[in-house]
Amino acid sequence: MDKRIFKEKVYSLLAKMIQAMANPRRLEIIDLLGQGEKSVDQLAKETHMAIANASQHLQVLKAANLVDVRREGNFIYYRLAHDEIYKSWQTMRQLGLERIAEMDKIIKEFREKRNVLEEVKINELLTRLNSRNIVLLDVRPADEYETGHIPEAINIPVDELANQLKKLPKNKEYVAYCRGPFCVFADEAVSMLIKKGFRAKRLAEGFPDWKLKGLPVEVTA
Repeated sequence: MDKRIFKEKVYSLLAKMIQAMANPRRLEIIDLLGQGEKSVDQLAKETHMAIANASQHLQVLKAANLVDVRREGNFIYYRLAHDEIYKSWQTMRQLGLERIAEMDKIIKEFREKRNVLEEVKINELLTRLNSRNIVLLDVRPADEYETGHIPEAINIPVDELANQLKKLPKNKEYVAYCRGPFCVFADEAVSMLIKKGFRAKRLAEGFPDWKLKGLPVEVTA
C-alpha cells in the first residue's frame, strides 16, 4: 500500500469516529453514559428529545463503536464501549473550558445568578474528607448513585432535597456533586442550601472524574 493511501485511510477512519461525537446531543449522551448504563427512554428524557431522535443519535455512536448495546426483554440499554471514550470527552471538555472564553462566561453567569460562586476541586476535597464537619451530598438520581458513588456520600436527589432539608444539621459544611461541570443538579442543590442558611459548595468535577482518577468507589447492592 502506498504511504499516502495508508495515511488517508487511517486518518479518514479517525475522522469518522470524531465526526460521530461532533454533535451537541451526542456529546451530552456520552456525558450521561459516563454515569453508567441507560435505556433509550432514560436518555431521551434526560436530553429532552423524542425517543426516535435519541435512538438515531445512539445508532450513530454505535456505528462508530463508541457505545455497546445490551438487550433485556423489550428494553435496550446503552453504555460507553470503553472508559477511554469518556476520557476523550473529558479532555475535550477541559480544552473548551480553558480555550473558549465564551464557555467560561456562560458558566460564570449561570452560577452567579444562583449564587453558586465557590467550588471545591477533587484534590482539595481529598484533603478535607477526614473532617467530621464535611458532608458529601450526591444529588444525582438514585439509580446513578447505586451504580457507583464517592464513599460515604449520602444520596439526596436534587428534586427531593427541599423535603429533606429539615433533617440536615446546619453546623456542617456541605459539598454537593453530580455528573460533572456541565451538570446543574449540584448548582441547584447548593443554591437551595445557601438560601436556607447552610454552608455549601459544589464539587467542580463529577463522579466519573473521581472514578477515572482511580479513587475509591462504593456500589450500592
